Amino acid sequence: MGRAVLRVGIDDTDSRLGMCTTYLGYRIAVAMRARGDEIAPYPRLIRLNPNVPWRTRGNGAVGITVLTRDAVGARREIEEMVRRHSETANGANPGLAFLESGSVPDALSEFAREALWRVIPRERAARLAGTLGLECHSLGNGQGLVGALGAIGYRLGDFTMELLAYRSEGLVGTPRRIEAESVRELHERTFPSTFNSYDAARGRALIAPHGPDPVLYGIRGEDARSVIDASAHVRGERPAGHMVFATNQGTGDHLAHALDAGALRAHEAGTIEGEVAAAPKVISGGHVRLTVGCGSARAACLVYRATGMGALARSLVRGDAVRLGGGVARAAHGPSLNVETIEVLRAARLWREASPMCAPCRKRMKSAGAGQGYRCVRCGASSPRRAVEEVARAVRAGGHVALPSAQRHLSRPAHRRAGRRAQPRRLEGGWIL
Repeated sequence: MGRAVLRVGIDDTDSRLGMCTTYLGYRIAVAMRARGDEIAPYPRLIRLNPNVPWRTRGNGAVGITVLTRDAVGARREIEEMVRRHSETANGANPGLAFLESGSVPDALSEFAREALWRVIPRERAARLAGTLGLECHSLGNGQGLVGALGAIGYRLGDFTMELLAYRSEGLVGTPRRIEAESVRELHERTFPSTFNSYDAARGRALIAPHGPDPVLYGIRGEDARSVIDASAHVRGERPAGHMVFATNQGTGDHLAHALDAGALRAHEAGTIEGEVAAAPKVISGGHVRLTVGCGSARAACLVYRATGMGALARSLVRGDAVRLGGGVARAAHGPSLNVETIEVLRAARLWREASPMCAPCRKRMKSAGAGQGYRCVRCGASSPRRAVEEVARAVRAGGHVALPSAQRHLSRPAHRRAGRRAQPRRLEGGWIL
């Protein structure tokens, strides 16, 4: 008897007071392996729209593909684990979906891609699941069903890997003990095969969360071997276990959608392309407000100080062609784009009037009096009018991203290039512990 391909998606099992969907995914993987089932490479951590207002932390859903000879028993055990471990008492709204199939329907993949940049009602997710014949379960208001379907349907093009290490149960909720110096050394020794572990500009370790969840730390990188080997550099609290995920983190895929500057909708993500339509304005807190014109439309955009892109934003001038990426927030003056990336497509040329230069003397001439033009005080050469000169600007065409400490899970670091790669076909030794 052959093994069935059982695709599992789970989401929204955690709350701000505890638990983590990746940890539940880890527990499920351990349980399935104990049954004699096989996990097809790799468990998937799919970050969906980071702008939905009800998300917890990184809005990550987990997908696991199980090769099993007892699909009914596997589904029953996984459903029981989701019901038992989800933080429903503290506001979690878990969703669980099963697809028993060797392939993923295109409609499910299109749904998952859309869930990366916009808000999708849970009723739509339920209708799609019914149309495609997925077995689904939900608790609370069922909002987690959107992410559960997304975790199954999302097709990784560009991808990265993350090793997530978990705490012993008795330590959950206590301060994490991780030596910052060991994280700095990890970054120096393994970058760019691992990334966003340490913000050198601010001297901050970035691998550990701050909430009362069971995650001890996470190491992101380009391949499984790199993150497994890098974890040996971390000194401090000993993990109780870990698991490596394939993920869309660090890809910037949430910004692939082009937004309509004239009809921004709160909680969506994407890019706006146009020209700076007014002088940048520095507001309270050192943040910078930009106005970008796209045809007759005008879009309000906000560059926060923490991104480290404030100086660039302040140096922009009217007429600069830019592409800004980020999430749309609801504000008192209307929706505005919270900027995560700035790409200068074309820097406008600036001109100014100035006293003319004396070519032989290489010095600027002085005014000879009202209506009398300009004269060189050294050689006596004259010019009837002021010169028009181009202003040198530091702004150049190219892309800019926020500092690592201000980047979202999905943000593409400056060193990473877009591209499609073959998914791993085998599991590296030590992928789960």
